[in-house]
Amino acid sequence: MSVEGKIKEGAGYIKEEMNEHGKDPESQRKAQEGRDLRNEGRMEDGKLPKTTKPGTGH
Repeated sequence: MSVEGKIKEGAGYIKEEMNEHGKDPESQRKAQEGRDLRNEGRMEDGKLPKTTKPGTGH
């Protein structure tokens, strides 16, 4: 497991969690950016990406 992958996954998680409940398009865009960053880190560490919509709790 790479340190860079763990950092990306952690930063993406925080960004997603901070913006997932916003109703405006900007919040939803930021939540998706967080999910994308999180998935990038997960894939670097050999994990499967999260495929559910941000904020669904899965």
